Amino acid sequence: MTHRFPVRVYYEDTDLAGIVYYANYLKFIERARTEWVRELGVDQARLKAEEGIVFAVRRVEADYLHPARFDDELQVETELEQMTGARMVLRQTVLRDGERLFAAIVTLVAIGPTGAPARIPAILRQPLH
Repeated sequence: MTHRFPVRVYYEDTDLAGIVYYANYLKFIERARTEWVRELGVDQARLKAEEGIVFAVRRVEADYLHPARFDDELQVETELEQMTGARMVLRQTVLRDGERLFAAIVTLVAIGPTGAPARIPAILRQPLH
């Protein structure tokens, strides 16, 4: 299942060269992950309040392939690659008109109130299996 999230490049996203500043791609893919989880029916604020579980980025492997520029309409695609008890590995790609601009493999971990790994809640596991 591929989740798609639209992003427009604003002036604030660009650097002196007029291209998207490299760190902003991480913001784009973070927004897409948040919307992906929301569309799966998970309210992350409620999950934290009721169960004390949050998700943290453990690792990001990123490839910057082509630059995006001011006013580009981009699409972030998110796909689940792997899920274990407390960890998810996602493949995220930023595209412009079908051209891959940025690709990342993101490892997320569920952590509980003490900061220790926690089991990914069933509300998230069920729609993904």
